[in-house]
Amino acid sequence: MSLKCPECQSEILENTNFCSHCGAVIKIPSSFKLSRGQTISGRYEIIEELGSGGMGIVYRGYDKKTDEELTLKLIRPEIASDKKTIERFRNELKLARKIAHRNVGKMYDINEEKGMSYLTMEYIPGQNLEGLIKQTGRLTIGRAISITKQICLGLGEAHRLGVIHRDLKPSNIMIDKNGNAQIMDFGVARSVEAKGNTAEGSIVGTPAYISPELVEGIKADQRSDVYSLGVLLFEMTTGKTPFQGETPLRIAIKHKTESPPDPKSLNNQISENLNNLILKCLEKDRKKRVQSTEEFLSELNLVEKDITTDERDKPEEKQEKRDGEKKKDKKNICLYHTHSSGSFFSCRCSLNNKTSGRDLRFRGGSALQYYW
Repeated sequence: MSLKCPECQSEILENTNFCSHCGAVIKIPSSFKLSRGQTISGRYEIIEELGSGGMGIVYRGYDKKTDEELTLKLIRPEIASDKKTIERFRNELKLARKIAHRNVGKMYDINEEKGMSYLTMEYIPGQNLEGLIKQTGRLTIGRAISITKQICLGLGEAHRLGVIHRDLKPSNIMIDKNGNAQIMDFGVARSVEAKGNTAEGSIVGTPAYISPELVEGIKADQRSDVYSLGVLLFEMTTGKTPFQGETPLRIAIKHKTESPPDPKSLNNQISENLNNLILKCLEKDRKKRVQSTEEFLSELNLVEKDITTDERDKPEEKQEKRDGEKKKDKKNICLYHTHSSGSFFSCRCSLNNKTSGRDLRFRGGSALQYYW
């Protein structure tokens, strides 16, 4: 579905925050937003806003029924009012639910409450790849390869089931505290075998990461995801996306018409093999591109041999270290009470001269026992 700019009525991309024709900011009305502590559908309590975009607003929430935190994506009214779009979301959700992999975030359901439509999905504590890149400027080669390999594994499972993501970007990749990566938001995922994959005249994806074929409105396949992952690897290792422009539309067109710069020219730590692999992923012609996530993963394993053992990122070792620390400190117990039902508090106790900032949940005056 294409959206309309409220100022010039031109069609705009679903995932942009401003109009590429007149430059108007696509604002989300304040009446559409949810407030902290608000409960919708008598079940989901809003904890905090995580971000917003052309599709709507993303919140961290608490499911009172399952006693678990989750991510809730509130869909913009002008999108939710289109029955065909909501039906498309339902069909795509069925595809996304089939994917069960440690590197893929779970999609739950699409619901409606008082005219508001929203998606629910797994909440992953940590930060997204977009925030990580902004924080560090660019990642170490070892960490960039590790994250890319994990995304390859998650995408590989989706592709095996005939599902393509079509909108890979840093904000859709969550990195937990152990360095594990998970692909989020298969909201525009489609079956490779589905007919009418992309509506005529519409562009699916985010301009900075979109593949040339999606710019042209050509049916996507697994190589479209490989291209977008190549852009991610380019950005992780250089701190920049391969193409910049004044508007989202101009950036999208560059993916189809211009050659990307050599990543190595932006970061001399990039080996020749890694440089060539990234450029191969960014080939305009799909036939010349890396053909699958399996091939991508195999090439990454070869590239990884070029870097020292100390430079390699090992999420599994970080997890083992944290698990060991938890067992060691299990004697430290925090026990708190509160009379505020359904509220969230942050415990800042000091036990054995150690400070914790873990989120603890209290309900109905009951006590919560928490181990460090």
